[in-house]
Amino acid sequence: MTAVIAQRTELTEWVSCRRCRSLVYGKRMHRSLGVCPDCGHHSRVDAHQRLDQLLDPGSVEILDLPVYSGDPLKFVDSKPYPQRRAEARRHTGLDYAVVCASGTIEGNPLIVTVMDFRFMGGSLGGCVGELITRAGEIALERGIPLLIVTASGGARMQEGAVSLMQMAKTSQMLGQLDEAGILTISLVTDPTFGGVAASFATLCDVIIAEPGARLGFAGPRVISQTIRQTLPEGFQTAEFLLSHGLIDAIRPRNELRATLARLLSNGTKAEHRLVAGDRHAITRTAPHEHDDDTDPWQAVQRARHLNRPTTIDYIGLLLEDFEELRGDRLGEDCAAIVGGIGRLNGLPVIVIGNQKGHTAAELAARRFGMANPAGYRKAARLMRLAAKLSIPVITLIDTPGAYPGIEAEQNGQSVAIAENLRLMASLPVPAISVITGEGGSGGALALAVSNRVLICANGVYSVISPEGCAAILWDDPAAAPKAAAALRMTSGELLRLGVVDGIVPEPPGGVQSDHVAAAQNLRAALIESLRELLPLDPARLIADRRARFRAFGTENPERQI
Repeated sequence: MTAVIAQRTELTEWVSCRRCRSLVYGKRMHRSLGVCPDCGHHSRVDAHQRLDQLLDPGSVEILDLPVYSGDPLKFVDSKPYPQRRAEARRHTGLDYAVVCASGTIEGNPLIVTVMDFRFMGGSLGGCVGELITRAGEIALERGIPLLIVTASGGARMQEGAVSLMQMAKTSQMLGQLDEAGILTISLVTDPTFGGVAASFATLCDVIIAEPGARLGFAGPRVISQTIRQTLPEGFQTAEFLLSHGLIDAIRPRNELRATLARLLSNGTKAEHRLVAGDRHAITRTAPHEHDDDTDPWQAVQRARHLNRPTTIDYIGLLLEDFEELRGDRLGEDCAAIVGGIGRLNGLPVIVIGNQKGHTAAELAARRFGMANPAGYRKAARLMRLAAKLSIPVITLIDTPGAYPGIEAEQNGQSVAIAENLRLMASLPVPAISVITGEGGSGGALALAVSNRVLICANGVYSVISPEGCAAILWDDPAAAPKAAAALRMTSGELLRLGVVDGIVPEPPGGVQSDHVAAAQNLRAALIESLRELLPLDPARLIADRRARFRAFGTENPERQI
């Protein structure tokens, strides 16, 4: 048991924390939602307690879904399976290892399934799989999100291959919700292993875990007994999973309701209206070449200025109720790419961008905004989520290029970039890209195949850096200023070439001088673009985007606007 009763009287109850062993007054532990106030350990809570903690008071409606409780194998270990199941029912007061309900979280309707580890270790048998699948089908019928709270040791061995089939059944149910564009969220609690981890726990759009929660296909005992490996400290914990890009976030229990409410509000299909913004916020006419006195090399220096707003800066100034979503779900989280879901002037959007930083330490940690394959795959995952939920994609680009390291090449940097180019070309939602600083080569383009491509006035965009071009073609790095001019990489030149569709003005002194004014200009430009794109249907959005990029190289790139 997570919390062991140490002393009980008629009026008081003391519990001992499983981790630190300190005695905590029972009512205090209850007020802290089962979290030890001394060490922060999250003790296990039963299914009905979980529903009370997460759902709005008075909104919980238990779904009465009778299912067949069979004994397909006539299984007997130390006792017959039916006897073991009957004992679990007496011990827990539950019929099955999962409770299904409908309700609301801060007014947002949803269907919830909560597993209870007390019932035969939360094992996945035919009844559990059937109940979770039925709950998903109700979510599909009602068109509302599904939240699955997991706690399980894995498949129920007493049901053999029938238990195994529940993995497929629940997974295909989540596939149907994907096809219908319905948000799914997984809340991983301790422990979640085996068939549950390898099916519905990890297939949801968003995966949140409580601190310290363990998740994995093979549990520690299986690993040690089969291949004799010793596991490192913290292996398979939420913190390990987050650092390896396998979950989106860790949230302590007292923050779960607010986090889920933001996700539900942003990801639920509803009529969201874009609050009006200023029109004519984008410069769409380039100055005549002879009137453009921009020094290309100085533009490069301004684009690289250390105090230019980063993607995180812009997100903080532009979006309401933003939730960062992390990881590529394949084993890594790239710090050079950040992204998530939030609202821009009331409209849900997915925002993805390169993240550089303002200090030497942050720049190093973020690899100067140079993404590795995991970064591009994380971006692709978020774009697919936007397509599923029918919400726009906004990308903010500021990178010297894709990360050129050995591991990046080994892990498929070229493939990751290529797949993003193909994916973006077919997104059925409005896509807007803004080069906020540097737009370096294919590493930038992998986030910029959009319906509208904008650039900040002091931004630059090119196939290669001026230094790289100078070293290759002039055989002289000192020729970088000459290369910058030859590459025609400034905002005005790019607008004349048709590479960008408009220029976002910068405040006097550049965006680095006034982040708030810079964000206001960017907000106005994004709203203007969204107002143009939102009326278009998916087929038109895709056709226009493809036509935009199809035209490059077919005619004189100089265009008169």
